[in-house]
Amino acid sequence: MKYILSYVKPYYFHMIIAWSLMLIELTVELLLPFFLGKMIDNGILAQDLSVVIYWGLIMIGLAILSFAAGIGNSFYSSHVTYQFGYDIRGQLFQKVQAFSFKNLNDHPTSSLITRFTNDVRQVQSGLFLALRIMFRAPLLVIGGVTMSFIVNWRIAIVFLVSIPILILLLGLIVKFSSRLFTQVQAYLDRVNRVMQENLSGIRLIKAFLRRDHEQKRFVQANTNLMNETKTALRVIETSSPVLLLVMNMSLLFILWFGYGEINQNNAEVGGVVSIINYALRVSMAMNMFGFLTRAFARAKASSERLRDVFITDIDLLESHEADDSLRVSSGDIAFDNVSFKYPNNSTYVLEDINVEIQPQEQVAIIGATGSGKSTLFQLIPRLYDVQQGAVYVGGHDVRDYTFDQLRQSIGYAPQDPLLFTGSIKDNIAWGKNGASQNDIERSAKDAQIHNTIKSLQHGYDTTIGQKGVNLSGGQKQRISIARALIREPNILMLDDSTSALDLITEANLLEAINQYDCTTLIVTQKITTAMNADRILLLDEGKLHATGTHDELLKQSTLYQQIVESQFGKEEHNES
Repeated sequence: MKYILSYVKPYYFHMIIAWSLMLIELTVELLLPFFLGKMIDNGILAQDLSVVIYWGLIMIGLAILSFAAGIGNSFYSSHVTYQFGYDIRGQLFQKVQAFSFKNLNDHPTSSLITRFTNDVRQVQSGLFLALRIMFRAPLLVIGGVTMSFIVNWRIAIVFLVSIPILILLLGLIVKFSSRLFTQVQAYLDRVNRVMQENLSGIRLIKAFLRRDHEQKRFVQANTNLMNETKTALRVIETSSPVLLLVMNMSLLFILWFGYGEINQNNAEVGGVVSIINYALRVSMAMNMFGFLTRAFARAKASSERLRDVFITDIDLLESHEADDSLRVSSGDIAFDNVSFKYPNNSTYVLEDINVEIQPQEQVAIIGATGSGKSTLFQLIPRLYDVQQGAVYVGGHDVRDYTFDQLRQSIGYAPQDPLLFTGSIKDNIAWGKNGASQNDIERSAKDAQIHNTIKSLQHGYDTTIGQKGVNLSGGQKQRISIARALIREPNILMLDDSTSALDLITEANLLEAINQYDCTTLIVTQKITTAMNADRILLLDEGKLHATGTHDELLKQSTLYQQIVESQFGKEEHNES
């Protein structure tokens, strides 16, 4: 909780104003019963109307002052709370944006979404209550007890027994419920994860008739959340009746003992009325503790979850030697004895990769599933760091560049094209800051998607649904490629991003790409694509099995021959 609350430092002045106004409210609330006792003893019982009017006017004036202070306190409390939430979400977003792939694997998307929404909201709620009533409640208890002793210490001594019991109960409840609400948030993560997977794969679920299976998954996650929430709330809600019982017993004792004191002339009626009022206020404050306990238990649990994200060590950082003035001047790439394995994995995905790729060369990368093709791609923009060897771009180790300078020289079309909700124009322009309409249309034409876009009712302003649900696979791939081309990169990487294209469209696309002054790397499973490349890299089980042109590999590599036969048949292979 302490770590997260450090983000309220910019608002200390506003918090002081809020607490000052709260103290004015509290002072008035503690003075009113005292003045009421004076009015009863010196005015009502003495039948002196002038005294009643005098104290009545003072009490009305104080009530107006308390009302104004309360309004002001709510205003400043709300201001601090929502600014704090705004800052937390902003800092959280920046932190997640800096995450490496390993960090993202450690924090599932559903869990991060819960932290951005529910956890931030819980901490906001806790902060608002801290500014509005958290200190008011204990100060009201302390002030009420103190004023009771000032009025009549003999009657007020009952508080010395009841208050310690209540404080002990509250401490135990807060400690226990905080652990329970941490579990509640974890179960909420699971519900969100099931929902996210279900909504993302709804078409597959329908195609495979797995609705009943998914329903069972959701019911199980939802039931666990419900049961854990009920357990936590039962603990919290049980506290309120217990607190009320102790305070009501105290109130009954005050009435009984006060009656005896009045009969023995050891107390005045107004004094007993004042102490009863203070007891009622203390009782109200204690009842408020039950609500505060629930809110702060949730806030504490949520703050710990937010802290876990903020203190996460990012394992992929810019090197201290990275030169911001260093630019990628050419598209040559070199892998020098590169070996790589994913974090928390003992098996190397790539081993002893040695290859040089010349500027403007078009290279196809093929191999069986799991041979390391996509992994090879991820090392070039330094999405991961190698364990052994080095990757060079433009004659420099990729670690010598800043992330910005390295990655802005690369155009990347992923295997699964990701399109954002918005227009087609926005999605293509997303690849380049300040892209003009001419830039957008040129890259779309080269990606062989321009005519398709123009045929749509709203053209480039056509709205794309979430993840491009209203487009075909080939259309999404071509928009993704257009987004990479608009960058006019030194290095263009197509990670099996032409798999949904027919042969003619793909051939036209590759011909258009040849007009760009860039090195082109194409991960593909299609021999028809690879055979037209300047060179082919054949990967097998993480190792560079062979390199050369299509004709050279047909003569040199048995594995390549088998791949060709699997796609064209033995006769086609022999003819080649």
